[in-house]
Amino acid sequence: MSKIGLFFGPEKGSVHRVADKVTKAVGEQEIELISVNNATAADLERFDRIIFGISTVGKETWDSDYSNTDWAKFFPNIRKIDFSGKTVAIFGLGDHITYSGYFVNAMGMLAKDLLKSGAKIVGQVDPSGYEFDDSEALIDGMFTGLPIDEDFEPELTDERIANWVAGLIPAFGL
Repeated sequence: MSKIGLFFGPEKGSVHRVADKVTKAVGEQEIELISVNNATAADLERFDRIIFGISTVGKETWDSDYSNTDWAKFFPNIRKIDFSGKTVAIFGLGDHITYSGYFVNAMGMLAKDLLKSGAKIVGQVDPSGYEFDDSEALIDGMFTGLPIDEDFEPELTDERIANWVAGLIPAFGL
């Protein structure tokens, strides 16, 4: 069976650290870790099982013409792919204190694009146990993936990843 592509960005920060933890929890032999900074649509097409790791930037960034982030450059690649037959999971980093009204919104925006392209999304997470005011990542009362707050709840990250990955293992056929 082919590996799982774990596409993440940005590099060298919290998302990268969490991507490394997810890789270890799933099993390094099962994952190919790929930074979205240099990834292409062809990279996405190579995988039937994909994990995306994304962070949510602050409101001041959304309200500007800021489009030079790794993910802003990578999103057009996602829109080129037919995700029918692909199983996808997402983890998203966000700050539930400073940006409680936008908590892990980028994860929700990504999920909505993936659903439009036919992806089967797995790894939804119950929002109980999280404090926030609003999130675009809620679909049908569930987070579309795993929310992580490395700024204010880093002590919960390892347990949240372990619980999430335990549900991904059967969804990815491992």
